[in-house]
Amino acid sequence: MSTAQAGRDLSAFFAPRSVAIVGASARPTSSGGAILHMMEEAGFAGALYPINPKGGEMYGRQALPDLRALPSPVDLVVIAIRPDFILDAVTEAADTGHKAILILPGGFAEAGDEGAERQAALDALAEKHDLIIAGPNCGGIISLGDQTRLAATFFRDLPPGGPIAFISQSGALAEEMIAHAVACRVPLGRVVSVGNSMHLGVEDHLRHLGDDPETGAILLYLESARDMASLAATARSVSCSKPIVALIPGRTQKGLDAAKAHTGASASSDAAIDALCRDAGIVRVKSLRDLQLAARGLGFFPKGFGKRALILSNSGGPGVLTTDEATLSGLDLVDLPAPMAAALKDALPKEASVRNPLDLLADAREDRFGETLAIAMAHRAAFDVILMIHVVPFMVDADPVIARLAEKAAACDLPLMHSMMGTLEQRDRWFANMEQAGVPMFSNSEDMARTAGILAQCYSVRDH
Repeated sequence: MSTAQAGRDLSAFFAPRSVAIVGASARPTSSGGAILHMMEEAGFAGALYPINPKGGEMYGRQALPDLRALPSPVDLVVIAIRPDFILDAVTEAADTGHKAILILPGGFAEAGDEGAERQAALDALAEKHDLIIAGPNCGGIISLGDQTRLAATFFRDLPPGGPIAFISQSGALAEEMIAHAVACRVPLGRVVSVGNSMHLGVEDHLRHLGDDPETGAILLYLESARDMASLAATARSVSCSKPIVALIPGRTQKGLDAAKAHTGASASSDAAIDALCRDAGIVRVKSLRDLQLAARGLGFFPKGFGKRALILSNSGGPGVLTTDEATLSGLDLVDLPAPMAAALKDALPKEASVRNPLDLLADAREDRFGETLAIAMAHRAAFDVILMIHVVPFMVDADPVIARLAEKAAACDLPLMHSMMGTLEQRDRWFANMEQAGVPMFSNSEDMARTAGILAQCYSVRDH
């Protein structure tokens, strides 16, 4: 992106009032048809114009033959046609007064010498007419906010919406994050596939989402940046108020080589990537699974929390495994305050383990879970988060346990997380009850601990 374009308003790409789709089709299996379908699915409320020289009706809208047939320039032109026709379409867009263009098809810099020449010609055309282009070779942009519901994409599903944003240099990983958000009810509301980043790179979208009041936390999949210094400066500014969690490959030399082949990754080593993240206030995670856990946790606790953790379990083995994962993830399993330990010894069976982690024993019912949580809450100043492990044995009805914990959690001002293990006949209902009370639920207590560790890193970066 040229210096003149730095800091340019990107609202046309995230909150346009009018959109034209060049290459729109009534056939949902075509790229243009898929985009039109997704715009309809998202409930885009602005003016939407299908553009196709063959005309016809598409989703109840009459297609226009070209951009010249529009009553006035639209905020955003989305292009989904063959790459050898795209230069002509962009020329027409420029001639008709359009400025913001999103190009989804490939066939440019990533496609050999011919593609590189095509991208150079596109860049020259954009500079001549002061255009700003997102893409090409990308999966598009989804922005589901209070005022705008945009889905200029051919991804197959929409995320649920909410304050989490994801910027990705991989369209496949963007689609996977959407699928995960749908399956796990993660409040993902904005998804950006940057593609070739001819004008708009990760740092540009990060700057925009950093200023967006509806975005609370930002996830990145990042392999390269045209200007690492600019990216670091942008991230440093944004991370003061919003967590940034990034999956950046290159932890092995083979992985770094693969990233360089994919997007031209510029970092020279894993250590250099770590140093950049520390300087920029970015929390770097090691796997796609970690990125998904971060999304889940930040959906409930968008600012993160401190590292002092209490593990409350009714089973020794899972408690031990969770203790290991919590410690490896940077959490601090602090000692119980003496008055708290005394109260627990009075309330629990003598066989219970009164330490951190707490072991309430397998036969713990709602009274024991509830009383233990109440005592922990009375000493909330000692902890930043409580991690609860609930193994459901055959002799205990989980329904009243969940009802009691959800009731107490709804009035709790300390972050709580809960995992359930074993055969869970009413899993969906139990998980929904707890999550409605503000408690993220996990089927794996180690995932719970890992999530808490990531959120503690987010808190540490922001406040310290």
